[in-house]
Amino acid sequence: MKIRAQALLFDNDGTLVSSLESVDRCWTRWAGEYGITAEAFARIELHGRPAVEIAADLLPADVVPEALARIEELEVEDVPNGGVHLLPGTRDFLGALPADRWAVVTSATRRLAEARLEAVGVLPKTLIAADDVTRGKPDPEPYLLAARELGVDPAHCVVFEDAPAGLRAGRAAGMTTVALTTTHASHEVDADLVVENLSALSVLVSREGVEISVRG
Repeated sequence: MKIRAQALLFDNDGTLVSSLESVDRCWTRWAGEYGITAEAFARIELHGRPAVEIAADLLPADVVPEALARIEELEVEDVPNGGVHLLPGTRDFLGALPADRWAVVTSATRRLAEARLEAVGVLPKTLIAADDVTRGKPDPEPYLLAARELGVDPAHCVVFEDAPAGLRAGRAAGMTTVALTTTHASHEVDADLVVENLSALSVLVSREGVEISVRG
């Protein structure tokens, strides 16, 4: 299978990097600080959603701003503790792309996203973070904004995601979707193409665009 595009849009956590250890450590501590029971916390989907939505699901509205600042502080401070690392294929895949042909589109805040990306040596020219949009994934706004920043028609963009919410956002934006089974099983994701991680793909760049193929 070959996919042709003008721009590639990548989720960060679970797609380019794994931060599961850090996320679990920080959010568990955060939940304890705010008196959230294990049962209530277990019912909430953490991955691929903006922190503001998670906090709003668990806490009174007047506590949410303070709680958001606290989880950002915990996660940024935890980055040097070894809970963030590149996923297979990330460095080679991104290294094959011109800087103006790709963007990172994350549900994390800009401060947190930049800390995690810097820790693994990934420096995108274009980064869309939670701070940049009014509606996060699964709303298409983050991916539509990335396409606009790159100057590419959404129909000519490919979204790379591990989370169902992000894949829904990509589809709603009218983009081709590629799911990576790094955090969810293949039967839990709905995409035009499903692969294990970026190491399963090769990329060819030409003046006409980018061609993505599944390695044989």
